[in-house]
Amino acid sequence: MNPITLIIIYSTIFLGPVITMSSTNLLLMWVGLEFSLLSIIPLLINKKNPRSTEAATKYFVTQATASMIILLAIVLNYKQLGTWMFQQQTSSFILNMTLMALSMKLGLAPFHFWLPEVTQGIPLHTGLILLTWQKIAPLSILIQIYHLLDSTIILLMAISSIFLGAWGGLNQTQTRKIMAYSSIAHMGWMLAILPYNPSLTLLNLAIYILLTIPMFMALMLNNSMNINSISLLWNKTPAVLTMTSLILLSLGGLPPLTGFLPKWVIITELMKNNCLILATLMAMMALLNLFFYTRLIYSTSLTMFPTNNNSKMMSFQPKFKSYLTLSIMTILSTMTLPLSPQLIM
Repeated sequence: MNPITLIIIYSTIFLGPVITMSSTNLLLMWVGLEFSLLSIIPLLINKKNPRSTEAATKYFVTQATASMIILLAIVLNYKQLGTWMFQQQTSSFILNMTLMALSMKLGLAPFHFWLPEVTQGIPLHTGLILLTWQKIAPLSILIQIYHLLDSTIILLMAISSIFLGAWGGLNQTQTRKIMAYSSIAHMGWMLAILPYNPSLTLLNLAIYILLTIPMFMALMLNNSMNINSISLLWNKTPAVLTMTSLILLSLGGLPPLTGFLPKWVIITELMKNNCLILATLMAMMALLNLFFYTRLIYSTSLTMFPTNNNSKMMSFQPKFKSYLTLSIMTILSTMTLPLSPQLIM
């Protein structure tokens, strides 16, 4: 793709969530969402094959439908109250429409079916943008209007997202689909704490992005698309395989790694608000998540697949790839738990 075109596309992708986060006018927020939607489409169809075209079509149809519902809610709210911001007097029907549309944009259950399919059909670097940066704009709108939304619906969507994110990832062999189901589960955790403490939602989002970036970087180094391709890294880049295992354990929330922090503080906050059953169910689903991450580590790191003798010496051949960024990101994504008092305060 033309470098100037790429600069314009990436600038627009960056600008979309910034516009949404910095505006108090619902129409401007919607414009920011549209910037994010339209600018990522060229990246989705950059690889000219039927799978990426299908993924781009599914993404566009889903996101355009959600945008249409949000615009309808904004217009109905303006007709009812004469203001471009949701108020206490806004109809619950309009607010529920907005919640449903934002859930579609975030890939929350029961509107999550498009996310694994779209992620599976696009390149890894575009998948990274889709699962991290593209989540910021809809989540920022939710954080601004959370006090007006029905907490029962939010919690039902949160627990179903955590359950389906954990359950859906169990039988996957494709790394991109595993990361998509991981995203659904993490979004469920963020939504579960939103009615009680939105600052913890932001903390969870920051740590989720911190964990997802090095995971995708490790996959992009050798273009690892499935579990079998990761299992061949033991003789190519053993250090990267170790980093991948640590990041996966952190994504699963195993103490004392960084990924344990959001789960710890969210469950503590839920217990303070007497949500004992919800906290218990979420902890059980976190174990299910950890199980399939551990199974992935076992099949890639702890088992040696049969290879010919020549390939067993590949790790000793000189390489010129730099792993500095990946190393720094891995340290941040696994060893920042001691900083938790500063992060929570």
